[in-house]
Amino acid sequence: MDGLLAHLRQLLGAAGFREDGDLSPWEKDWRGRWPGSALAVALPASTEEVAAVVRACAAAGVAIVPQGGNTGLVGGGVPDATGRQLVLSLRRMNTIRAVDVANLTLTVDAGCLLTQVQAAAEENGLLYPLSLAAEGNCTIGGNLATNAGGTQVLRYGNARELCLGLEVVTPQGEIWHGLSGLRKDNTGYDLRDLFIGSEGTLGVITAATLKLHPRPGAVMTALAGFSDLNAALRLIDRSRRALDAGLTGFELMSAHALGLVQQWCPPMRSPLPATPWTALIELAAATEAQGQRQLEELLGDALACGDITDAAVATSLSQAAQFWALREAIPRAQALSGLNIKHDIALPVSAIPAFVSETHAALQAALPGCRPVTFGHLGDGNLHYNVQAPEGVEPATFLREQEALVNALVHDRVSALGGSISAEHGIGVLKREELARRKSPVALQMMRAIKQALDPQGLMNPGRLLPD
Repeated sequence: MDGLLAHLRQLLGAAGFREDGDLSPWEKDWRGRWPGSALAVALPASTEEVAAVVRACAAAGVAIVPQGGNTGLVGGGVPDATGRQLVLSLRRMNTIRAVDVANLTLTVDAGCLLTQVQAAAEENGLLYPLSLAAEGNCTIGGNLATNAGGTQVLRYGNARELCLGLEVVTPQGEIWHGLSGLRKDNTGYDLRDLFIGSEGTLGVITAATLKLHPRPGAVMTALAGFSDLNAALRLIDRSRRALDAGLTGFELMSAHALGLVQQWCPPMRSPLPATPWTALIELAAATEAQGQRQLEELLGDALACGDITDAAVATSLSQAAQFWALREAIPRAQALSGLNIKHDIALPVSAIPAFVSETHAALQAALPGCRPVTFGHLGDGNLHYNVQAPEGVEPATFLREQEALVNALVHDRVSALGGSISAEHGIGVLKREELARRKSPVALQMMRAIKQALDPQGLMNPGRLLPD
């Protein structure tokens, strides 16, 4: 082990290697639930240095934990408590390598922040539409390793749909140069898709060629209030028919979720009267006038039919930002109110009203007074169905004592309705054993076969994603 550390110290230099002092920024996860202890932290500055680090660790039999911005929510990007795993941080690899405006592509290092990529696209009059609450801290490599979603999946798709090619260092320290900007390439297995969503268990993503889009002439935002989720389905259907591909976002917020924002993030509050549910609708249009007209007609029809009780269309960029701030403040308000049991689930959009009503009833029967905090990307079927402790119950105690029961109740309903226990956050450590219970044996067998074929030593992010 000393020989490996000495080699890495010489290879990476003082700026690229940490083994002493405070390593907690790399050892603690975003939620603070899985603190670990790293053997050391490698911060390579190039793909070649990444490959050299991986080769050295493979020869020494040392496990590697790839890490981007360390903003994950499932414990997949931090070392375990053994002190024998090397953290491989990509944050120093943050170069915009190339922009091809005619091909609508952008090639970047994996350590580029999502905001940096968005800005590079904007500077060229284009759009990289991936948008997350953590976009100022998360990296493109991490986004791809977890197949991140966000607020515009309804129109543009997950991170997977926004990536055309990858550069990857394999578990043996070889470099796969797959940075293709092609939209059609049927020459065998799609290796890119193996690594996207693999959470660092098959290799280290070091760069990506990303798909860009033309910037819309105007982006319009509205809020709409309604009394039940069946009305929400009718509003989604109406929005799709009226706005077609212009519909870029349809976010759902429960009254309790917005109440937490009002309580913990003053002076933020919805401009609409209190209502059980609120939707945030976003439209991309050719002009502001066209977008304003489309939204007003859509919401006017919905009001006339009784599907919604009230609505507000943002008339300025600052007002649109205020609408989005309500939605984006929900996770922060939850954190300020205390620990809660988090779920990141996907369902057919048509099944969401039944899921919410049935799961809420089951939770109240088992744990009277518990408080679901329901919000998320209703347009693509992704809900963050989180559960708070009843009033007067200490949140940490509730999490510790009731998480297994709550997870079983929630995930049983998800499975019964044909959904997924992880929509955009990944599996990591948090859902590893749950995956073993919910995934089919055939699927697990194929996943293990892929892992064994690419990483026979089992040194790439061991203990994450795949159950033992």
